[in-house]
Amino acid sequence: MNLTKTAEWQALLGHRSRLQDRHLRDLFAEDAQRFHHFSHELDGLLVDYSKQRVDRAALNDLVALARSAEVEQWRDRMFAGEKINFSENRAVLHTALRHTDYTPFPSAEDNVMPQVHAVRKQMRDIVERVRSGLWRGFKGDAIQNIVNIGIGGSDLGPKLATRALSAQQHPGLHFYYVSNLDSAHLAPLIERLDPRTTLFIVASKTFTTQETSINAHTARNWLLAAATEEWAIAKHFIAVTSNPSKAMEFGIPEQNILQIWDWVGGRYSLWSAVGLSVALAIGMRGFERLLEGAETMDKHFRSAPLEKNLPVLLALMSIWNTNFLGAETTAVLPYNESLRHLPGFLQQLEMESNGKTVSRDGEPLACRANPIVWGEIGVNGQHAFFQLLHQGGWLIPCDFVVAASSDYPLPGHQAPLLANCLAQSSALAFGKTEQQACIELAAQGLKESDIAKLLPHKVFAGNQPSNTILMSSLDPFQLGMLLALYEHKVFVQGVVWGINSFDQWGVELGKQLANSLLPALQGNPEVDAQLDVSTQGLIAYFRRYGNN
Repeated sequence: MNLTKTAEWQALLGHRSRLQDRHLRDLFAEDAQRFHHFSHELDGLLVDYSKQRVDRAALNDLVALARSAEVEQWRDRMFAGEKINFSENRAVLHTALRHTDYTPFPSAEDNVMPQVHAVRKQMRDIVERVRSGLWRGFKGDAIQNIVNIGIGGSDLGPKLATRALSAQQHPGLHFYYVSNLDSAHLAPLIERLDPRTTLFIVASKTFTTQETSINAHTARNWLLAAATEEWAIAKHFIAVTSNPSKAMEFGIPEQNILQIWDWVGGRYSLWSAVGLSVALAIGMRGFERLLEGAETMDKHFRSAPLEKNLPVLLALMSIWNTNFLGAETTAVLPYNESLRHLPGFLQQLEMESNGKTVSRDGEPLACRANPIVWGEIGVNGQHAFFQLLHQGGWLIPCDFVVAASSDYPLPGHQAPLLANCLAQSSALAFGKTEQQACIELAAQGLKESDIAKLLPHKVFAGNQPSNTILMSSLDPFQLGMLLALYEHKVFVQGVVWGINSFDQWGVELGKQLANSLLPALQGNPEVDAQLDVSTQGLIAYFRRYGNN
């Protein structure tokens, strides 16, 4: 179905003509209750989208567009376990991983919960042994260092959550994440770690991912150089995979292998055993609170009317900005230092899911889909790229994300942090008019001629749309709600755009080419003739200066 031909889309084009030159100052002036009308709270998580350039008439037609795209039906199909990832013939059941009731899911006929509960119990046993000091290394030492080796969803989610919840971390454990093939990522780490007290988690769905495999074998060799005996691997390696035979070939015993399933996409796998490092950091009860927060958002997504449904509303704001106002990027701006990895996590979640130009039926999309997602810690960004946000002339919607209470409550820090966050969202929305700037300069005692020179530089256009997502605190429950909010937002966007959000064929081409180029880089000249001249020249340079 081409939604751009529907009455709902055409109505939204009319709203664009009406609203694209309206200023947020005017929208707020016309509705004294605008914040009340355009914000919603769920269990301490507040989403304020009042600074989006929409009014209630446009919002009503955006909701109508979602209904026309059958968002509710696709949502129900996902939760029912249908194979909506049709290109890989898979169900999409990451929500089962945070189903905490002891009831069947998705149905009594197709209940995956016994598998989920079995792995969760296995996680609990490992977590209790490591955190209590009962898990011992090959020399009898307690584990002190946890190194997660993975890439993509096996790295970004756990790394984000471990950093975000670091204030609640076990004081005797230290956590590290290795993903890059560049040995500069792993080498400095193992130089300072003690193999006797280090536990590696190798997280790889297939256990054949090149980056993870090479790093894992390097870690294995490092351990055996100290331990000398193969049995030591059982003391220092855990695998999270859907391919246990490969993990056992590596030397990891069956009891140290935790399963994941093909109905869990990598970028949605934090809630599975891929989150083991998070559970080790904050304890199994803390990890369960993370699941409970995500499940709370699942229930809200399933039951709330579209007009008050937080994931739906965030998705519709993004669709409005992208398809009707012409935005090409979105900035994610967390103000909590502990949320440093949120932009990177959302880059994968959004762009790997919806970075496509082909619809579910194999036809070219009739409209542009996902914007480019980027971002940085907000207070750092203020001294880097916010100048462009304010006066660069680009339309760049922003998500401001911050917790009301600090996870590291040093006196005198939190109020200024929140002041900066709220000030930036306000300044981007309302700007500063020429009249306001003129009054300010005159108040400084400047002459009229000097005011005339400075005035163009002191005007801020404003009218930059933004959401502000405010958590009551940065705890496991709130983080779970936040991440599930974004997951479902991406799903709704994909449904409206007509995309399968759960495959990622665009990732595969580069992997295939890398495998075919490796023999040439390792000195096989027969491969060279098959390559383009640019790649041949670059390989020749590597042969002169590179190493293995």
